[in-house]
Order: sequence, then C-alpha cells, then structure tokens
Amino acid sequence: MAAKDVEELIEEIIETLISRGEEYDSAAGERSMGKAVAAFAHITGQDLSEAEGWLLLQLLKDVRQWSKDSYHHDSALDCIGYSLLKAEALSDDR
Repeated sequence: MAAKDVEELIEEIIETLISRGEEYDSAAGERSMGKAVAAFAHITGQDLSEAEGWLLLQLLKDVRQWSKDSYHHDSALDCIGYSLLKAEALSDDR
C-alpha cells in the first residue's frame, strides 16, 4: 500500500471505531469489551481480561479474512481496530 492508502485506511478505522462507539456505547468510542468479558465470566465462570476479549475478536476477524480467496474490507478494518483497542487495554493494565 502507498502511504496515502495507509493514511486513508487509518482514518476509516478511526471513523469506524467512533461511529460504533456512538451507536453502541458512548461518544468516547467503542468501549463495550469490559461489559462483554464481565458477562462471559458470569456465564462461564472463566475470566478474560479486556485485552484478551479484543484479541479474541481480532482472531475472529482474521479467521474470516483468511477463509475466503478475496479481500474482505470490513474484516480488515475491524481486525486493525480491535488490535488498537487491545493495545489500549494492555496499556491500561500496567
């Protein structure tokens, strides 16, 4: 990818995270994983960290991306977005 393409992709990822956050969580952006891992722990009795939850979703998007012969833009965007959220969660744990 050329630098311009990467910059456009980054902008699209940021816009996607913000819009999903506004739709589902808050104006601060996508922040639903804390509630999701708490529900998972309640149902299964097994704890996941917030970062592990984002890792799980990132892996799901990678599996979907690689299950087809062609590029799937939404899976690529989501995977990168989840990677960013995972990094944020990991940095918050320190």
